[in-house]
Amino acid sequence: MSRAPAPRALALTLLLALLLPVSSAAQESRPLVRYGKWVLAAGAVTMNLLAAQAHSRADRAFNAIEDACFENSTRCLLGPDGAYADPVMEDLYQSSLDYDSEARRWLIAGETALVGATALFVLELTRKVHKPDNIPFEPEIRSLRRATGVGVRVAW
Repeated sequence: MSRAPAPRALALTLLLALLLPVSSAAQESRPLVRYGKWVLAAGAVTMNLLAAQAHSRADRAFNAIEDACFENSTRCLLGPDGAYADPVMEDLYQSSLDYDSEARRWLIAGETALVGATALFVLELTRKVHKPDNIPFEPEIRSLRRATGVGVRVAW
């Protein structure tokens, strides 16, 4: 059984990606916010897909245990230590537990990335946006003494 790398390092990377935009240099340029939110969103989707795969493998292992138990109930007898007496059944059970743990870790990492992506989306939406210089004209509304003035400002 090959194990996927633990998402602990990935979670640490995501945490750093969240904390870096708070620095003063990132406040000015904001490329980490602009592109980091998409990286985190893609990471969240990917990690949740990996969690689904691990969960499917756990289900297949547990279904194999159930099928074997229905065919021959003696294979599912438990020993005095609580483990299956049949070593093949115990291996299937342990692999099912391992895959469930892997799925849990991927889900936690994926949800952490999703929270990070949401935070970056909100951060980008709430920051002050400078108007571009290439707007040829822009509508203008002024509050006058007894009226409201509506016009167009043309840049030359």
